[in-house]
Amino acid sequence: INLDKADIVIDVLVKNPTPIPIPLIDINYLIESDGRKLLSGLIPDAGTIHAHGEETVQIPMTLIYDDIKNTHDDIKPGTIIPYRIRFDFIVDVPVFGRLTLPLEKTGEIPIPYKPDIDIEKIKFERFSFEETVAVLHLKLENKNDFDMGLNALDYEVWLSGVSIGGAELTESTKIDKNGFSFIDIPITFRPKDFGSALWDMIRGKGTGYSMKGHIDVDTPFGAMKLPIDKENGTTRIK
Repeated sequence: INLDKADIVIDVLVKNPTPIPIPLIDINYLIESDGRKLLSGLIPDAGTIHAHGEETVQIPMTLIYDDIKNTHDDIKPGTIIPYRIRFDFIVDVPVFGRLTLPLEKTGEIPIPYKPDIDIEKIKFERFSFEETVAVLHLKLENKNDFDMGLNALDYEVWLSGVSIGGAELTESTKIDKNGFSFIDIPITFRPKDFGSALWDMIRGKGTGYSMKGHIDVDTPFGAMKLPIDKENGTTRIK
C-alpha cells in the first residue's frame, strides 16, 4: 500500500471432493464499499482442481486511489473504508455443466494521506563558520484515521535555498491517528555557504527551509513508505 494504490492478493482454497478433475473456467470479482463500486474484473482460465484435491487460487487486484476519489468524491484521503468483495467461481462439472459458486469477503482498507512535517526550530549544539552542529526539531503530523509506527526516515533539507545535506535515520516512535510526534534530527553544515542569509539566521529572524524525503511506517494494514515534503516553510534558529 502506498499513496497511489493498494495491491491486494486474495488466497482462496478450493477443494474438489469428486473423483474427476474440475476446470475453473472464469473468476468474476466485484469490490464495493457501502454499495459503491470500486473495482470489478475477470480472471479467465484459472486452472483445474484435481480429483480429490485442493488448490489455492490467488486473485490479484489493484485499487487505484485516484480512480476511487474521482468517482466517489465523498471518499476522503486519510479515512478507512469498509469493503465487500464478491467472487463468482465458474466451474465446468461433468453431467451438471457450468455452475457458478459464489463467495464473499469483507474487511477494511485505508485511503492513506501523506504526513505533514514542520521544522519547529533549529538548535545549535556547536557553532563555527567552518562547521556547525545543530539539531532539527521536527514535528510529524499523522492525518490518517489509523496509528503509525515510525521505523525510519530519509531526508534532505534546504535552509535559505542552500542544501545542508540529508541522511537516513532509524527512529522508532508511535504516531497516533490524527496526532503528532516530535523527532530530533542531528545535522552538520557550513554557515559560510549561506552568504548574507547567515546574518538573518544568527539574529533569529525567520529562516526559510524546504525538506523532502520518506518515512517507513508500520500500520494495521501493513508496512507503508510515505513521502514527506515541505516547501517554503519558515523556522527559527536558537
